[in-house]
Amino acid sequence: QVQLAESGGGLVQPGGSLRLSCEASRSIDSADWMGWERQAAGKQRELVASIVSGGRTYYLDSVKGRFTISRDNAKNTVDLQMNSLKPEDTADYYCRVRWYGYYYWGQGTQVAVSS
Repeated sequence: QVQLAESGGGLVQPGGSLRLSCEASRSIDSADWMGWERQAAGKQRELVASIVSGGRTYYLDSVKGRFTISRDNAKNTVDLQMNSLKPEDTADYYCRVRWYGYYYWGQGTQVAVSS
């Protein structure tokens, strides 16, 4: 059974930074798609950023220039560096990874941006 464990969430002031990390219980060498999603209270879950095995990335328009997704195959992690955080970034953040056509999700980590 594959497990994904997110960490790094917390409370931060507007303009601050957080780095989320998602560690997989198996090698991500064969993971062809990795991403971070978020769900704010009362809203639908949305894809924030993704990275494919070739290195191409996708970002939600509202986070472009502020968030950076990266993967480290040696550590089996996919990270999301979040800078210049805004109150509207407040949400539960989940990592999602695809191996051989199957998606797996972590339990999520909370991010709250407030003064």
